[in-house]
Amino acid sequence: MMPLTLALELASGVQRALLIILPLMGSVVLAYGVFQVVADLRSSDRKRVIDRLRPGKSGGAGRDDPLAALADLRKQTSEASGGLARAFLKLSFTARFQTVLDQANVRWSAPQTLVNLTAIATVLLATMLVLKISFLVSAGTVAGVFIVPILYLFRRRKRRLNKLVGQLPDVFELLSQALRAGHSLASAMQLIAHEVPDPAGTEFGRVFHEQNLGLKIEDALRNLAQRTGMLDVRFFVTAVLIQRQTGGDLAEVLDKIGSVIRDRIKLFGTVQALTAEGRLSGYVLLALPVIVFFVMLQVNREYAELLIADPTGKMMLTVAVVMQLMGWAMIKKIVNIKV
Repeated sequence: MMPLTLALELASGVQRALLIILPLMGSVVLAYGVFQVVADLRSSDRKRVIDRLRPGKSGGAGRDDPLAALADLRKQTSEASGGLARAFLKLSFTARFQTVLDQANVRWSAPQTLVNLTAIATVLLATMLVLKISFLVSAGTVAGVFIVPILYLFRRRKRRLNKLVGQLPDVFELLSQALRAGHSLASAMQLIAHEVPDPAGTEFGRVFHEQNLGLKIEDALRNLAQRTGMLDVRFFVTAVLIQRQTGGDLAEVLDKIGSVIRDRIKLFGTVQALTAEGRLSGYVLLALPVIVFFVMLQVNREYAELLIADPTGKMMLTVAVVMQLMGWAMIKKIVNIKV
C-alpha cells in the first residue's frame, strides 16, 4: 500500500506542478508573440524598405551593388528574430510557407507567423487543461487553432492565383498595345501596375520597381515567374527572354500567348461544368453518413451510441471515416482534370 500511496502522491504533485508551470510558460510565449506582432505593426513600410536596402555587416550590399541589395530585400521576408523563429526557419515547410504568404500577398514572415500560432496554441492548451477539459478535445481544438489559419492562407493564395490567371489575357493585350504605341517593356509594365488591379497590377508593378532599382529586366521577370510559380507566366517570361536575345515582334507574340490563355480558360470552364456532377456526388457521399449518424442519435440514441461506446464500434467508425476520406480523395482526383 505504501508504494501505491507514494505513487499517487507523486502523480498528484506532478499534476499540480504542471497546472502552475504550463500557464506560466503559455503566458511567456503569448507575451513574446504579442511583442513581435506589435513590433512588426509599428514599423512602417518606409522603414522596412530602408532596412532591407541597408548594407549588411559584411559590407557586400552597398549602394554600388543594387543586385546584392535586392537579394537582401528578397531574403529579408524569411528572416526572423528569436530562437524559436530561427528553429522554424530551419524547417523545409517554412520556406514553402513563405512562398505561400508571398503568393497570397500577405506581408508576414513565415517563421514569425508560426511562432505566433504556436504561442496562441500553447496558451489555449494550458487554459483548457487548467479547466480540466478532456485531453482529446483540447488537442483537437489546439490543432484546429494552429491549422485553420494556415489553411485559410493557402485558400487565399489559391484564389489570388486563379484571379491572376483570369487577368493575364487582358494584361498581355494591354502590353502588346503599349508596345505598338511606342512604349518600352518597362514603361508598359508600369502602365499595367497603374491600370490593372491586384494581383496582376501588384506583380507587374513589382517587376517595374525591381528594374527601376537597378536589376536587369530579365532577372526581374525571372523573379516574377519564380514568385508566382504559374505556367502561363513562365510562357510569357520565356517569350520575352527569347525576343530580347533574338529579336522579333514581341507584341504579336503577346497577342498569341493571350489568345492561348483565353482559350484555355474557356476550356477549363467547360471541363468544370462537365465535372460538376462528379464533384457534387463527392460532397454528398462525404456528408451523407455524417448526417445519417446525427439523425440516428436523435431517433435511436442507444443504437447509434454503439459506434462510440463499444470498442468494436469505435474500430468500425474509424475504418468508415478513413474509407470515406479515401473515397472523397479518389473522386476529387478523377474530376480534377488538368487543362
